Amino acid sequence: MKEDFLHYLWKHKKFDIGHLKTTAGAVIALVSTGMHNQLAGPDFFNARLRINGQLWAGNVELHVNASQWYAHGHEQDPAYDNVILHVVWEEDIAVYGANNAALPTLELKRYVSSDLLNGYQKLFYQAGNAFINCEQDFASAPAAIVQDWLERLYLERLERKVLEIEKLLQESRNDWETVLFNMLARNFGTKINGAAFADIARTIPFKTVRKASQMEEGLEALLLGHAHLLPEETTDAHVDRWKKDCKFLKKKFDLPENRGAPVQFFRLRPPNFPTLRLSQLAALYTAKSQLFSQLMQVREPEVFYELLSVKASAYWDTRYNFGKTHKAKPKQLSSTFINLLLINTIIPLKFAYSRSKTTDNSEEIFDLVAAIPPEKNQIVARFFKLRALPKNALTTQALLQLKNKYCDPNACLKCRIGNFLISNPDIH
Repeated sequence: MKEDFLHYLWKHKKFDIGHLKTTAGAVIALVSTGMHNQLAGPDFFNARLRINGQLWAGNVELHVNASQWYAHGHEQDPAYDNVILHVVWEEDIAVYGANNAALPTLELKRYVSSDLLNGYQKLFYQAGNAFINCEQDFASAPAAIVQDWLERLYLERLERKVLEIEKLLQESRNDWETVLFNMLARNFGTKINGAAFADIARTIPFKTVRKASQMEEGLEALLLGHAHLLPEETTDAHVDRWKKDCKFLKKKFDLPENRGAPVQFFRLRPPNFPTLRLSQLAALYTAKSQLFSQLMQVREPEVFYELLSVKASAYWDTRYNFGKTHKAKPKQLSSTFINLLLINTIIPLKFAYSRSKTTDNSEEIFDLVAAIPPEKNQIVARFFKLRALPKNALTTQALLQLKNKYCDPNACLKCRIGNFLISNPDIH
């Protein structure tokens, strides 16, 4: 028995509320369970209940054992003086309130059905030993519950990304173009070089990006040089020109030296090498002078693909890095990579920008993300083996949120699927 299960039982009234009595025999009529408090202090604020007909309003504290009241030092904390009911699983000791009178206590185990308790115990029986606790029963939850929950999970994940955008907005004094450039830079760097690319973007003001993009390969030279990728010793005339252009731009715009995280090649497939990704990022900004406004106006996925379909400069047609060459092959952004940019940068920005204008574009966002093919990774693949689910990016983003924020922390009591399985133990 864990305290968070008691919180779940009390909050959702998952017990026989029609026949409640204190351990001293006083009749309890529950009017309101109160507001769940996630911070310090009593577990539920402003509860309302009648004890032997007398209406009480105040706070409720829950413990597995009544003796935890003293173990936690509540008798010395004024924040607990207004507790009107002590809800416990087992009353192993009498507890006294601030007036030295016995605190009214409800022993919850008397009023919880064995079926509900069995459902809870079965769900957590596999904790830590399976992919997810409900691995054997995930397919048993009704499709309507699962789909509603996946949409809620996607919004949760989107809200987390919006918080990151709001932080960038504060740093840039509400410059949306700067925020877009910083986010695109991070995502062009993928997981391996995301932090390094973000450091590069932060040390180049966007007005400099705009001006450098007006020079032939100027922005590419600046990004490669700022990333410390241009070779110090070279006989390549193209690289020499890039080095001169980079030196000129850094001096002209008085740019600070980039001392952020170094870029990495290790564990990267050649198409993700930082040389190519920085060239492609430069190509995007060289081709699109008003990228943010264009992206905010687009609604159809195919238009996004046209807008973002750029390739690295011709120098990289025969290279992945400086030095060794290969048979000519243009280094175009793949549709899979563009999908990741849509999921991690553009859709969150569209959502945040609409909110800043006090408009609601959630329906547009749902339609757009549902039109993007599903991501491919081990977590998503395992969920898809457990039951049939819509094959789109909304589903895969929601499943990642489910696994990271609910399944791994064993937060089944906060999960709608977990709630269903606990309340319906006969199906598993």
